[in-house]
Amino acid sequence: MAVELLYFAWVREAIGQAGERVDPPAAVATVADLVDWLCHRGEGYATAFADRQRLRAAVDQAFVPLDTPIAGAREIALFPPVTGG
Repeated sequence: MAVELLYFAWVREAIGQAGERVDPPAAVATVADLVDWLCHRGEGYATAFADRQRLRAAVDQAFVPLDTPIAGAREIALFPPVTGG
C-alpha cells in the first residue's frame, strides 16, 4: 500500500524534505506504527519523531489521533501542533 507522506514545519526541516511516497510493510497498521517505521529510516526521521507529544497527524486531510488505522489512506500529513489566533 503506497501512501503519500507530507511533512510540515520543524518535522519537514528535520527530515529534509516536504514529502515522499512510501510503501510501508503490512505490519504498519496505524499512524503510530508508521512513525515507528519511519524512525528507522535515518537520523532526521528519528529526530523529527522523537517526542510524540509534539506530533500531530492528518489522514486524507482529516485530523486524527496517532492510533488511527491507515489502511486505504492516500495521504498522511505529519506536523507539530497547530496554534492560531
